[in-house]
Amino acid sequence: MSKIIEIPVHAQKLLTIFRTIIPKLSNGKYKGQYGRIGVIGGSLEYTGAPYFAAITAMKVGADLSHVFCHTNAAAVIKSYSPDLIVHPVLDCKDAVEKIKPWMERLHVIVIGPGLGRDPSILKATTDIIKLCLEMRKPIVIDADGLFILNDNIELICGKRDVILTPNVIEFERLFGKDASMAHEKMSLLGDGVLVLEKGAHDKIHIPHTNEVYTMPVGGSGRRCGGQGDLLSGSLATFFYWSLQSNQPNPAYLAACASSYFVKKINYAAFQKLGRSFVASDMINEISSVFKTEFENSSSE
Repeated sequence: MSKIIEIPVHAQKLLTIFRTIIPKLSNGKYKGQYGRIGVIGGSLEYTGAPYFAAITAMKVGADLSHVFCHTNAAAVIKSYSPDLIVHPVLDCKDAVEKIKPWMERLHVIVIGPGLGRDPSILKATTDIIKLCLEMRKPIVIDADGLFILNDNIELICGKRDVILTPNVIEFERLFGKDASMAHEKMSLLGDGVLVLEKGAHDKIHIPHTNEVYTMPVGGSGRRCGGQGDLLSGSLATFFYWSLQSNQPNPAYLAACASSYFVKKINYAAFQKLGRSFVASDMINEISSVFKTEFENSSSE
């Protein structure tokens, strides 16, 4: 096994490239052309996670966000925002059949936020992952979506346009603690899967190479729940935009941009509220941070 090479990401060069793929707002566009995102997740205990992912996808620029959740979670998620389209279908016996017609309309699917560990829901979600891969839908897998892969990693081996977003613990469960062994296991994923490992320094693993790209430290010491959901939602929209561009390595570009962006909104919320801020406060910072970092070409 070749030695693993860690390469620091030059944030400003990244931003210069990413700004070029952000679609310009135009009266000639129709609803949905800036992104239609699906989120698979939401259970009785966890209603915030799918909301955070779906609303962040819209707040950064997608036109529509759909949440496909457990029946017990639907009314609660709807109450958080009228902007989301909520489908109470995950616990239905024919969940996959109910979801399939919607999949044809969506550009990127986020799988896992608030999913929970109910065996029947995990089985349905596994079938949904298979459906997405058959339909060649770009997917972002996070949280309990990653739990599905712990003993079923071959499900995504050799597939295209797949991004995994594990935190440190989830990364170890997927690939092990030893760096060399982890990289060897990741290499089986192929060149169509990217792994964004979340941490103080987010790391972007390119499985079919020996390269790991390290993002700069950012954000604050505040690690409240929900931040990973904001990342997966923004990543979904950025991934769609990147895929629509002519830039090479769209998954890498989207992963870098979402990592950078979420740490910036974390820092912005911390500057205002200190240790008392929560994920909802980060959502309130999306507009100003997006404008400063991605639409103001003079940003440093």
